Amino acid sequence: MSQYKLKVKKGDTVLVLSGKDKGKQGKILQALPKKDKVVVEGINKVKRHTKPNQNVPKGGIIPKEAPMHASKVMIVCPACSKPTRIAKKLVDGKMVRVCKKCGELLDQTK
Repeated sequence: MSQYKLKVKKGDTVLVLSGKDKGKQGKILQALPKKDKVVVEGINKVKRHTKPNQNVPKGGIIPKEAPMHASKVMIVCPACSKPTRIAKKLVDGKMVRVCKKCGELLDQTK
C-alpha cells in the first residue's frame, strides 16, 4: 500500500470517530495525502489571531477548520446513510470505491 493513499476524497461526507467533535458529520473540504490529514467543514475549529490585511481589513480572532488525521474519520454512504468501510471493485475498467454494507458505488462513474 502506498504511503500517500487516503480512502476518503474531497467532497465525501464523513463521521468523526474521536476527539472533541466525536459523532459529528461534515463534508471534506481538503484532503492532504502527504500529511495523512483531512480538513472537514465545521469540524476541529481553531481560533486564528490575524493582523489586518487586504483579505481581513479588521483583523482579530478568526475561527477556521484545522486539519485532522484521516484515521479519525469514517465515510458515510450516501445510499444507506450509515458510516461504512470501503471496498475496491473493478467497474468498466476502473477501480471504484464501494460501500461494504449495501454494495452501492461511492464514486461517480462517467
